[in-house]
Amino acid sequence: MATLTNNSANWNNVTLTNNINHSVLANLTAWADRQAPNRTLWFMVSLIAQGVLFLPIPAVLLFYFNAPLAVLAVTLGLFFSNIIAGMGGAGIRVMLGFLALSVFVHLLMIMAFII
Repeated sequence: MATLTNNSANWNNVTLTNNINHSVLANLTAWADRQAPNRTLWFMVSLIAQGVLFLPIPAVLLFYFNAPLAVLAVTLGLFFSNIIAGMGGAGIRVMLGFLALSVFVHLLMIMAFII
């Protein structure tokens, strides 16, 4: 009996009006809220991205481009804040926000010292 399901219909979420919000921020937060079941996956993606892509950046900037030591402090601060947010049970918006902030700050540091 592959056609039988145990899921009941959820009629509480049905809306009859067309209330579509076209704001970029509203769309972004709605996407982040839909990612809530995948919180562990996003935590692992954040750790892998931080460890593989972002942690070598201070070494390159310090040794080849004479960047100040603050670059290392910023990178480690962002790395540990991602770990604390993920292991501390922060919401998906906070975790994705820290990941986006890390990407933005590291791209800014690369542009500031290389270009």
